[in-house]
Amino acid sequence: QVQLVESGGGLVQPGGSLRLSCAASGSIFSINAMAWYRQAPGKQRELVARIITGGRTNYADSVKGRFTISRDNAKNTVSLQMNGLKPEDTAVYYCNAEIRSTNPYGPYQWYWGQGTQVTVSS
Repeated sequence: QVQLVESGGGLVQPGGSLRLSCAASGSIFSINAMAWYRQAPGKQRELVARIITGGRTNYADSVKGRFTISRDNAKNTVSLQMNGLKPEDTAVYYCNAEIRSTNPYGPYQWYWGQGTQVTVSS
């Protein structure tokens, strides 16, 4: 079994900062990409930022220059530093990871965290 546990959400004023963290645990052979998605009320879930094992990253255009994704491969963790937060960043943020769990040579499977609420409001 694999679990992704997120932490770090909360309420922040516009222009403020938050740091989200996610730890993967359980039966893990290897992790390919780790990412953060978000879903605002009435909207589809969207990719915020993604980082692969080698460190290459990609970001949604709406967060470029404000958010930074990082990971610790030894600890199976991924973080999202969010600066310059805007009200439109308000959403539930989900951690995602592509993990080989049951077969070290099989396909990667997607796993999700439970989500953490980020609210940007004055």
